[in-house]
Amino acid sequence: MNEFKGKVVLVTGASSGIGAEIAIVFAKHQVRLSITGRNEENLKKVAEECRKLGAKEVLEIIADLSKDNEAEKIVEETIKMFQNMDILINNAGTVSLSLLSKATREEFDETFDVNVKAVVFLTQQAIPYLEKTKGNIVNISSIASHFYDPKVLLYSMSKAALDQFTRTVALEVAEKGIRVNSVNPGYVPTNILRLICDTSEEKEDFQKLSSTLHPLGKQNLTVEEIADSVLYLASERAKMVTGVCLDVDRGRSLTGQ
Repeated sequence: MNEFKGKVVLVTGASSGIGAEIAIVFAKHQVRLSITGRNEENLKKVAEECRKLGAKEVLEIIADLSKDNEAEKIVEETIKMFQNMDILINNAGTVSLSLLSKATREEFDETFDVNVKAVVFLTQQAIPYLEKTKGNIVNISSIASHFYDPKVLLYSMSKAALDQFTRTVALEVAEKGIRVNSVNPGYVPTNILRLICDTSEEKEDFQKLSSTLHPLGKQNLTVEEIADSVLYLASERAKMVTGVCLDVDRGRSLTGQ
């Protein structure tokens, strides 16, 4: 029996990478999808793929979660279309590379606006609807939340805040029957790499180095593996799991690297 069939799933940052794959995996289970992203062209392509794979309905919302009131707009449009919500996937995120000595207020604000502030207020808006359906939330965090690399200070801080949010909100909404968890991936090659590397050679070198740091298989994670982990946490198989930040990293966090 398909437990997800007909459920309403909202996925942020779904125009590419991990978010797109999460939407695609849920589409195969015949859900009703609300997907958001900043790139309209890419979001349309993802929506079409989701429809082909079995999504019953797909709502596309162009939104920039670095801006105020976008969270409210996303939830409002989702509820207007579907009347309820069963699963919220807070996936949208950004990466900044900067040592403390070179960090700017603009970088700080953008990183925390997207990775933390947007999640807080989108979740706040969604809770009343998730309470009605006894739904659940899966946040996409990172193992960077608990390792220490000066080059990703702001990003790591934002993901540590997201982990704290996940655990604390899970406790707050448990009495409402809502579960809140996160998936914390190791390195996944996606388009976000453009924010880290300037040239194709740098990208290739970065990916080769990163793969050696994942003990299990000595390879980087795939978007499919992250999406499968999200599907598990959102499913009835994880009905007793809440407040968990699940490292999906081929053992990298065990090495401290």
